[in-house]
Amino acid sequence: MVELELRNVSYQYEKDTFSVQELNWKLHRGEIHCWLGRSGSGKTTLLQLAAGLKQPTGGKVLHQDVPVEEPLSDIGFVFQDATLLQWKKVIDNILLPIQLKRKITEEDIAYAKALLEMLQIQHLFDRYPSTLSGGQKSRVAIARALVTRPTLLFCDEPFAALDLLTKEELQNELLYLNQSKNIAMLFVTHDVSEAAFLADQIGVMEKGAFIYRQQAPDWSNVNSHRRDTPLFRDYCMGIRQSLEETAHA
Repeated sequence: MVELELRNVSYQYEKDTFSVQELNWKLHRGEIHCWLGRSGSGKTTLLQLAAGLKQPTGGKVLHQDVPVEEPLSDIGFVFQDATLLQWKKVIDNILLPIQLKRKITEEDIAYAKALLEMLQIQHLFDRYPSTLSGGQKSRVAIARALVTRPTLLFCDEPFAALDLLTKEELQNELLYLNQSKNIAMLFVTHDVSEAAFLADQIGVMEKGAFIYRQQAPDWSNVNSHRRDTPLFRDYCMGIRQSLEETAHA
């Protein structure tokens, strides 16, 4: 099933100046796609268009074959800043998207606690954000994005400010959540190894266009430590080379 489709999507923010221009993309249910690029390449603008936070000046965005004409309400969104409410406990921060729509049920609370357990922070449910580390806050933000049971999750460089080991732990957990819950994920990053590890498909952006697209290798014969394999290193080198070529184009 096609979860999200961009058809000839353009966004013009000044006369004769385009942030993105005539882009096409399809994301299927259960896949993770990464848009990779330097600052100013247009990747965040395109993510905002895909989520309905901005309207394209040309083309269409479709969510499950329905045109996106306003911000999507049945999706999850994880930002670089966890944006947790400091006066609310972890469990209440996670349940906030539901509370804004309707009364919270016992089933909602049970599901929120199950997400905390999946993300290995079940012991933090009654803590306040000021007592959490950066990685713990990111885990809470992921749980909050998933508590409404979305089929589509948008991630805008959510791990950019974290240390390497914490970042890799969260990448592992995000991959597990994708596989266990069959969620489509659209992930924006400037980190080559992050994109290579997570994505079923990568789009490298430069000046509002996809200048390189790459399907992930077959990892089925690779153990859980794929980052340590020659195949992974070669894959990263190919992506990095595409970025370097655009810098000199």
